[in-house]
Amino acid sequence: MTIAITDVVLRDAHQSLFATRLRLDDMLPIAAQLDDVGYGSLECWGGATFDACIRFLGEDPWLRLRELKKAMPKTPLQMLLRGQNLLGYRHYADDVVERFVERAVKNGMDVFRVFDAMNDPRNMKAALQAVRSHGAHAQGTLSYTTSPAHTLQTWLDLTEQLLETGVDSIAIKDMSGILTPMAAYELVSEIKKRFEVRLHLHCHATTGMAEMALLKAIEAGVDGVDTAISSMSATYGHPATEALVATLAGTQHDTGLDILKLENIAAYFREVRKKYHAFEGQLKGYDSRILVAQVPGGMLTNLESQLKQQNAADKLDQVLAEIPRVREDLGFIPLVTPTSQIVGTQAVLNVLTGERYKTIAKETAGILKGEYGHTPVPVNAALQARVLEGGAPVTCRPADLLKPELAELEADVRRQAQEKGITLAGNAIDDVLTVALFPQIGLKFLENRHNPAAFEPLPQAEAAQPVAKAEKPAASGIYTVEVEGKAFVVKVSDGGDISQLTAAVPAASSAPVQAAAPAGAGTPVTA
Repeated sequence: MTIAITDVVLRDAHQSLFATRLRLDDMLPIAAQLDDVGYGSLECWGGATFDACIRFLGEDPWLRLRELKKAMPKTPLQMLLRGQNLLGYRHYADDVVERFVERAVKNGMDVFRVFDAMNDPRNMKAALQAVRSHGAHAQGTLSYTTSPAHTLQTWLDLTEQLLETGVDSIAIKDMSGILTPMAAYELVSEIKKRFEVRLHLHCHATTGMAEMALLKAIEAGVDGVDTAISSMSATYGHPATEALVATLAGTQHDTGLDILKLENIAAYFREVRKKYHAFEGQLKGYDSRILVAQVPGGMLTNLESQLKQQNAADKLDQVLAEIPRVREDLGFIPLVTPTSQIVGTQAVLNVLTGERYKTIAKETAGILKGEYGHTPVPVNAALQARVLEGGAPVTCRPADLLKPELAELEADVRRQAQEKGITLAGNAIDDVLTVALFPQIGLKFLENRHNPAAFEPLPQAEAAQPVAKAEKPAASGIYTVEVEGKAFVVKVSDGGDISQLTAAVPAASSAPVQAAAPAGAGTPVTA
């Protein structure tokens, strides 16, 4: 059986590796080559990309989708949709969900991977039904996690519930890279044994098990897997596409992809990635701490950034230790957007304030109140009582408490556009949905849609540091030499012999510091 490959280079790869900053102008030049590979699908939209487009990049996400579809007409385009949350951070009424899906399909989306951070199938139902009603591919999702509350039966039950809702396929989403190879084999085998369903696997490489998990899942009968082109893979991201293609070549699972075409694409992104170095995380290799903390790839970079902004980068290990405790208090919920951000933020608050739950974030209170849906097990009773203040928790589908809101949203956006002199898009409903998902940021984007100065400047590749060479290496002189981040003062006597070698500065901190040139005729040299 041929394995279908979904490459995530245009969405989850850069979301995980450099904070969702990849711009459309860096996607379009390689789009034709991507379209020519023969991928099962290309993930290019959804997740955090919508937010990043309007908050940081000054790009219209709807225009991005249309341009990508125009540039890659042969390959199905795929997105990640947060169920009733769509691409925002709250639940939206069913009429907003329906219209958003309709507009996404009209703008070019083919495959919708729909998940819910709580694994509550009620929160996926409206989106999945809307996708199928508009003729697109509806993929339900198991957001994989481990805890005393999660067993094989948990996943079999959720699979059955999603099939009853109506899906075209199911994805196992291992957002933290904690799916062990043997667990992957068992899970895929048991689902395939019990249900007639196309099954897909998504793993992150953070802990070092992803490649093994994919291979065991393939042995067990999985139909498709997610990978990322090699120059945009690993660490916080995903297994490399070329490695899997080479591994399966000539077997019954041969992907049929041309590795030479992939290498050209990898070379392109190897250069493009250099421009985004300022947004890269610190992880080198793998991080075994995630096996306990279960932090998704994209969340880890955000945690590092958040702590750095608070001058508390040294607290990362404490926060990672606190995350599982918060997660247990909140009913062992999976850690995936938005719950990963909620748990992470609460853990940071608990560490930085020096007292657990001295401050309870609004979103944490929302989970405790049941506003996000069912938790796998009951939440901490004392914390729940504290936030309910005598009230009752939500037990129905949260969206059942929401009245239709699209008409009011549309009227409000048109009114604000008129007051502020904003020209709405030809399909004004797209702008309405943008503001519906992100009321403040969305409106600010519409006001500055054609004003690049209102957003982040274009990224620049890090300038290479040239090596300064002495014109007469045999002459005497004093030099400052930097080797692997450490600076040394080197005294060279006539004839080129080194007569003195001393450290120019004390032992370096985590960031290398360029030493000042010594007095005299010293020449700075970087080695």
